[in-house]
Amino acid sequence: MKSPSDVVISPVITEKSSAGMESGKYTFLVAKTATKTEIKDAVEAIFKVTVRDVNTVRYEGKPKRLGRYSGKRADWKKAIVTLAEGQRIRQFEGV
Repeated sequence: MKSPSDVVISPVITEKSSAGMESGKYTFLVAKTATKTEIKDAVEAIFKVTVRDVNTVRYEGKPKRLGRYSGKRADWKKAIVTLAEGQRIRQFEGV
């Protein structure tokens, strides 16, 4: 089993995710191979909250060029975690 810090990489702080925090939805960048159950367990272990629902979105990296060299941004996965009623993650208050 993966450790919680290997599953949840970092929070995603944008205008849209900040608006979701008011309704108990928090957005995280997670490992590409992480399942919804692993994400739920990791968030509960790290932040000591009760997770009600987990939605995930996979993003494919965009192709990029620099002169004649072409490459691609990394693929990534985002998880939107809904907490139980009345639960908050204190570290994100005021962000």
